[in-house]
Amino acid sequence: MTQDILINWSPQETRVAVVEHGAVQEVHIERTLERGLVGNVYLGKVARVLPGMQSAFIDIGLERAAFLHVADLLPNISARHLGKERPPAPATPATPATPATPATPEPAEAAEQAEAPTEASGALPIERQLFEGQALLVQVLKDPIGSKGARLTAQISIAGRQLVFLPQDQHLGVSQKIPPAQREALRQRLQALTAGEGGGFILRTNAEDASDEELTEDVAYLRKIWAHIKAAAARLPAPSLLQQDLSLLQRVLRDLASAETQSIQVDSLEQFAQLQQFARAYMPAMLERIGHYRGERPIFDLYQIDEEIARALGRRVELKSGGYLVIDQTEALTTIDVNTGGFVGARNFDDTIFRTNLEATQAIARQLRLRNLGGIVIVDFIDMLREVHREAVLAELRKQLARDRVKTSTGAFSQLGLLEMTRKRNRESLAQMLSESCPTCGGSGRVKTARSVCYDILREILREARAFSPREFRIVAAAPVIELLLDEESAHLAGLSEFIGKPISLQSEAALRPDQYDIVLL
Repeated sequence: MTQDILINWSPQETRVAVVEHGAVQEVHIERTLERGLVGNVYLGKVARVLPGMQSAFIDIGLERAAFLHVADLLPNISARHLGKERPPAPATPATPATPATPATPEPAEAAEQAEAPTEASGALPIERQLFEGQALLVQVLKDPIGSKGARLTAQISIAGRQLVFLPQDQHLGVSQKIPPAQREALRQRLQALTAGEGGGFILRTNAEDASDEELTEDVAYLRKIWAHIKAAAARLPAPSLLQQDLSLLQRVLRDLASAETQSIQVDSLEQFAQLQQFARAYMPAMLERIGHYRGERPIFDLYQIDEEIARALGRRVELKSGGYLVIDQTEALTTIDVNTGGFVGARNFDDTIFRTNLEATQAIARQLRLRNLGGIVIVDFIDMLREVHREAVLAELRKQLARDRVKTSTGAFSQLGLLEMTRKRNRESLAQMLSESCPTCGGSGRVKTARSVCYDILREILREARAFSPREFRIVAAAPVIELLLDEESAHLAGLSEFIGKPISLQSEAALRPDQYDIVLL
């Protein structure tokens, strides 16, 4: 399937849209002040070791300490590879002044942040491998999200166009997406090209048809980056940034562009030149597909991409048949509800349900990519009575998800008719990046009615009248509340005033939220 990549660049933000047959499939955004940390290599300093959690918090120079689990350590790691031995215990206690350090979460917070490891790192517990103040080479696996710090690994990997370099390992691997029949031959080629120089490599999916010359160039490029990292680690103090991952503009060529890409259009002449330079050095086959967009209309107007982004921030997604999806994203999981809506085109109700569910699978797969939804996803398809329909819908969903660059895993229908799946969480979702919780409702999507606020106010005045004896009570509230007190609730307000023996005046305040009010004692 052919695709076009559109790049909208400004000094503060880079936006990339992947378009297939006129439909936006993916949106990637990188803001200059909020650039992600995944892939960055740091010389960190151990801030706290938690033996009970088999984890540690590492200071890498951010506001919050980053999280490292023992499973992400190299076997029996120590600071010796940086030439920094464990310091001897002091003879007498000392309390020198120490600089401010990033906040380190409590053990309970660490437990929430930790993920179940698949395999322990060596035989030594973390308290015998790390100590506070130790310098440690680490790489960011996951960006900080919400109150959680970044997730780290001490197992460094450096991605190139064709290969991933594992400088601390000797493993030679091939992407699982390459057919098994070709893997062994590719592994032997890789071994011949990298023998005798140390380090391990993984051959990426897009390197399946790469020539020996292309692989050799990638090996040289990756080794050069690793040499730079080692030199910086020996020179700089902890914590320090040693290597920053590629910008979104460069990752377009490394990760998004493929044989199916027919054009890459960028609307900035300066970035067009940089993109050409990067392609000339690392991806010459893509050079002729890169173009400078000079149109009068903004580049994202070509496929109404801004409108598509706005729709991706909403709950409801319309289907062509008249059905629709309702997508709700929470901190724990994402739910997708499929509804028939106004679709009545099939011969019977079972066929209507089946066709709506079948169409929904395409929309669901696209929305997961477009919104970058990760973690647990629960899909509530419309109930299907026939097993053959359920199997067809599940097969179609898996087919659509197979096009996803991000790893997904799909289960079977539960007894309640729900489908559980997971999609790897690699960065913030589109909604998390572009929006924030409503200050009025706190993200719940609901606020108290004006009548409920009226009754809260009446109870509060009665409570205040029992404790104080002012000359007058004044209610300061939003306009809808004041209007209700003057109209439908006026009898209740008058009765309360008579009961407490004090006058009650009203004042409308436009700056107050619908559920905010104040009782002023005069």
